[in-house]
Amino acid sequence: MATKCTGCGPGYKSPLDAMKGPREEIVYLPCIYRNTGIQKPDYLATVDVDPKSPTYCQVIHRLPMPNLNDELHHSGWNACSSCFGDSSKKRNRLILPSLISSRVYIVDTGTDPRAPQMHKIVEPTDIFWKTGLANPHTTHCLGSGQIMISSLGDPSGNGKGGFILLDGKTFEVVGNWELPGEAAPFGYDFWYQPRHNVMMSTEWGAPKALAYGFNLEHVKEGLYGSKIHVWDWTTHKRLQSLDLGEEGAIPLEIRFLHDPAATEGYVGCALQGTVFRFYRTPKGDWAAEKVIHVPSLITDILISLDDRFLYFSNWLHGDIRQYDITNRRNPRLAGQLFLGGSILNDGPVKVLEDPENQSQPPPRTIKGKRIPGSPQMLQLSLDGKRLYVTTSLYSGWDKQFYPEMIKEGSVMMQIDVNTANGGLKVNENFLVDFGKEPNGPALAHELRYPGGDCTSDIWL
Repeated sequence: MATKCTGCGPGYKSPLDAMKGPREEIVYLPCIYRNTGIQKPDYLATVDVDPKSPTYCQVIHRLPMPNLNDELHHSGWNACSSCFGDSSKKRNRLILPSLISSRVYIVDTGTDPRAPQMHKIVEPTDIFWKTGLANPHTTHCLGSGQIMISSLGDPSGNGKGGFILLDGKTFEVVGNWELPGEAAPFGYDFWYQPRHNVMMSTEWGAPKALAYGFNLEHVKEGLYGSKIHVWDWTTHKRLQSLDLGEEGAIPLEIRFLHDPAATEGYVGCALQGTVFRFYRTPKGDWAAEKVIHVPSLITDILISLDDRFLYFSNWLHGDIRQYDITNRRNPRLAGQLFLGGSILNDGPVKVLEDPENQSQPPPRTIKGKRIPGSPQMLQLSLDGKRLYVTTSLYSGWDKQFYPEMIKEGSVMMQIDVNTANGGLKVNENFLVDFGKEPNGPALAHELRYPGGDCTSDIWL
């Protein structure tokens, strides 16, 4: 699914070239059993999303991990568009960090993309001893060929926002990316932009606080973060920490605009339901300003490859929103769609006051199934016309906020996107029900295409 050209590496030359890439045919999703009561290993599911295929909308392969209770979560690639100029590189290994066990699985997707196989396992003790880090989260490949993974904490469960480097060929742990003593208090997501010699990272919370659920007292006790950290890409020094305050508590996914010349982007802040725009100032340092505020809990955001639309999921409220961001400082709501959530009109919650003056939504049924849980992880097709959605956030929080999803499993949905004028519409003929998996209901999380996507690929 990569661009075919002589002398090119993986991915695409530019974001706009990527938009012209082929339609997605399969999707990889980690599926989790931790906290479900089912004593089975997590696994990587391959789902057929090709409407012309006889196995359309079905799980066509499952790769079980060799251990229990890993908590697979996010994934990334050994190579992406940041290596486009290097013809020796191939996007053929999916990196699967385990949020709780701290293992990192390296999966071979190149030999048979429809039936991935295990290639290597990086054991947690290797990460602990060589980096002093634990709870790996976001993976990005680097133009150098190395692989970088952010961490949430240290081996004792305290917050520690550092970065693990893996060798891009052997997948051995090389060490830390950050300088000694430079780790941030908390870690989560990151995005880098070498053209501006900068990397940005965000903060979730201390692993010992979030492992089995969310407690608001832990926020008051300082066990959750509220900062964006600015790093010098060349020297690896932490230059600034932008404190977003209470309104920006728990800043999660961070996205630069895809245009590598851009010096701005957005971060979704979960607790208060805000989106902040970060940007380089005329002085050359970095600042942030709030540009969106909605009912909480914003949990995933992404930007279309043409930098025109921003999408986010609102996991407690139950909706997905599409914003036109052509005016970067004043995003305009262009589409909204409820797909479950905690304020359904037949549920136990009664909304007494809504600043947006919206009525409580009805439950959503697709292909005869009432959707449990709420929209969470998002992935957009390269052309921007299809938005894929799953409903699991993290097993400990799923169990707390949507216990019915633990019993029924999560789902994967597809949303048709109006890219001309904005607007979102459910594809009523698409549903992958992970409640019907062979080993019992599973929690499917982040989505990846074999050829790259708008949350994995970075252009230099």
